Amino acid sequence: MTRIVVVGDTLLDRDVDGSVERLCPDAPVPVLAEGSVTERAGGAGLAATLAAADGHEVALVTALSDDPAGALLAGLLHAAGVEVHALPLAGATVEKTRLRSDGRTLLRLDRGGGDPSGDPGAATLSTLADADAVLVSDYGQGIARHPALRQALSRFGGPVVWDPHPRGPAAVPGVRLVTPNEDELVTLAGAPGPGVRLAVTARAAHALRERWRVAAVAVTLGSDGALLCHAGPAPLVVATPHGAPPGADTCGAGDRFAAAATAALAAGALVSEAVQEAVARATAYVAAGRPSRTSASGTTVADVVGPVRAAGGTVVATGGCFDLLHTGHLATLRAARALGDCLVVCLNSDRSVRERKGPDRPVTPQADRARLLAALDCVDAVAVFDEPTPEAVLSWLRPDIWVKGGDYSESDLPEADLVRRWGGQTVIVPYLPGRSTTATIARLS
Repeated sequence: MTRIVVVGDTLLDRDVDGSVERLCPDAPVPVLAEGSVTERAGGAGLAATLAAADGHEVALVTALSDDPAGALLAGLLHAAGVEVHALPLAGATVEKTRLRSDGRTLLRLDRGGGDPSGDPGAATLSTLADADAVLVSDYGQGIARHPALRQALSRFGGPVVWDPHPRGPAAVPGVRLVTPNEDELVTLAGAPGPGVRLAVTARAAHALRERWRVAAVAVTLGSDGALLCHAGPAPLVVATPHGAPPGADTCGAGDRFAAAATAALAAGALVSEAVQEAVARATAYVAAGRPSRTSASGTTVADVVGPVRAAGGTVVATGGCFDLLHTGHLATLRAARALGDCLVVCLNSDRSVRERKGPDRPVTPQADRARLLAALDCVDAVAVFDEPTPEAVLSWLRPDIWVKGGDYSESDLPEADLVRRWGGQTVIVPYLPGRSTTATIARLS
């Protein structure tokens, strides 16, 4: 198993989703009626969670304050399978709260901040030295400036990916790959002058590479992919395999890019191969709606779950590939829906299905699978996830009941421990014998 260490600033991301139906009587501002609240690890914590969900062994070196937000973050990271090495934080844990309605952010409230204090212990430094690859996820809060960590990074012999922040320090010399976006690049390297976009970006990337004495700089270009500058005179442009839908939420795409590139380098990929993999993973992440966002019908999962929770109801979730929808699936879904007040189906993306079942699957692409599921009267929402397991999507959804169909025992379900952490219950419902997508495909071949 690949071991990845993420070094960086961890934030608590909180989304408050609701509806706006009136203006405030004492000011011309909208009044948001809260429907649901979603809390998750952000910053370096998101990068670590994504890497862990990909099946890697992940440790996170960060700073957390001894406050409720820090305790919540530690719990979320532990539930996601991340080993946390936390330095004390001289100040409150950083929280970023977005107030949202109809999929749009109305306002963001930031609080907290402070410098990390103390030095990493021997166990933390040993964890860093034993990594297959290191990702520095700098969010400008101070971890990337820590002298002891920078010294350890300068001695590390494996690949290091540095995801920079405009308020952060320069990368340690010798880093394998730096991954700024276009705006960050301009701040870090300075305005490179007029010209065609790619030429301007390439000049700035080369300037940053030489100034920081790093091997390569990959500039993320949003829906246009990434531009990689290394020792050669001509940059490599990696286009996205398919564009993100208009208005897609790109929050977290940079963390998805950096985590994927780090994992690829840890596995021995060339930098150019790692960037191609990172572009593909980040594109899929955005196109899937950053799983926590949108169902196949265009209704956000929060639109379904929020009112149920507000009324004290029961949120039920189940998951799977649902490649060729059959009566066995229908029986499981109807049984699951009967256990509560809404049913969210966590659907494996095309990439996730291929990783689980091989290159010839799925037979039905994820968009069609999601639409078919959403059309069933027993399904209230569909959340597509790109990771091999549903643990990440469960961590933000936090269903009251997690349902599996078949002849499992609870010991066969690694998600059961995760669901118990917030007081949820895993249940198994009977399945119809003789119904199997794999068997159907075998009969047709």
